[in-house]
Amino acid sequence: MKLFTYLKGDRVIWTIVFLLSLLSILVVYSSVVTLAHKYKQGNTESYLIKHAITICGGILIMYVIHKLKYTIFSRVAQIGIILVIPLLLFTLLKGVSAGEASRWVEIPGLGLTFQSSDVAKIILLIFVARTLTVRQGQIEDFKSLFKYLLLPIGVICLLIFPANFSTAALLFLNCLFLMFVGQIKVKFIAYILGACMAFALLLGIVIYQFPDVIPRGRTWKARIENFSEGDAKNNYQSEQAKIAIATGGIIGKGPGNSTQRAFLPQASSDFIYAIIIEEYGLFTGFAMIFLYMILLFRGIRILRDSEKPFGGLMAIGLSFSLVFQALINMAVAVNLFPVTGQPLPLVSMGGTSIWFTCIAIGIILSVSKSNEDKEVIPA
Repeated sequence: MKLFTYLKGDRVIWTIVFLLSLLSILVVYSSVVTLAHKYKQGNTESYLIKHAITICGGILIMYVIHKLKYTIFSRVAQIGIILVIPLLLFTLLKGVSAGEASRWVEIPGLGLTFQSSDVAKIILLIFVARTLTVRQGQIEDFKSLFKYLLLPIGVICLLIFPANFSTAALLFLNCLFLMFVGQIKVKFIAYILGACMAFALLLGIVIYQFPDVIPRGRTWKARIENFSEGDAKNNYQSEQAKIAIATGGIIGKGPGNSTQRAFLPQASSDFIYAIIIEEYGLFTGFAMIFLYMILLFRGIRILRDSEKPFGGLMAIGLSFSLVFQALINMAVAVNLFPVTGQPLPLVSMGGTSIWFTCIAIGIILSVSKSNEDKEVIPA
């Protein structure tokens, strides 16, 4: 195909991006009917145009990023890890709030907002990949592990934690996975997991006994209780998502024929997977899982083919992060997990969150392009 003469890097990843983006435009157009009636006098085309422009802008960003040499991101991570801490602090104290959480920062003059945690995720994963490369062979005891990796990981995750528990938890687990791939001793990772379980137990006790001590304690408690008790009245979104999946069947109701889009408050974002199954069937739902798993497999392949550890670790870290988030989103939609608020990468309607996803994929493609070109790139 002539298209791939301009698009370098892993062709399979590019194909997955185009397939998910096309599906996203179709399903978002169908699922925003309620939003359109509420805010746009029923004008769904305005949402379609906005989302299509966002998707196209993301692919353009991806194209620009994948043209860069991946080694530039090593320097970006060094500077970014310093800047992202005050950014997260500013978000907590002065950020744009929605509900009980301050997660967004407004870009002055543009009217755009972005979640600072989206920036932090990419920066931290690249930083961990860089540290594992630069400090290779030096992290032999827990003290050095804490100094070079756990301290920056812990600080950033704790700054994200008050406003977005699920993002902080997923990011921490992503970093642990990257440390495992980077050959950090398994016993150290086991110690960290043990400490995390102890922290989770303590947090659970605090949430249940003293929910007002933590800013979003009551919200977290309610979500856990609603999920565990399975009460239809208090677990409204999950119940509507299950109805959408059950009525979709094997082949679905057909594009634009969703019924539950009128009842699901987050039909175009957090629960878009349920709408996809309702309209396109279980076959498409399983096909999406397959596409995300292929994305992870291609990330593993890029790691295998990388001449330098930094590029491979960065690619697998970002790939795993995207796929892990997708699996969590889909697990929430089918009521395997409590509601987390994690969007489905490349599919859920969103603004800058789609662009940050495209930045991550662009970096992965940059490493892949380097592998294909067989360049000898200094670490």
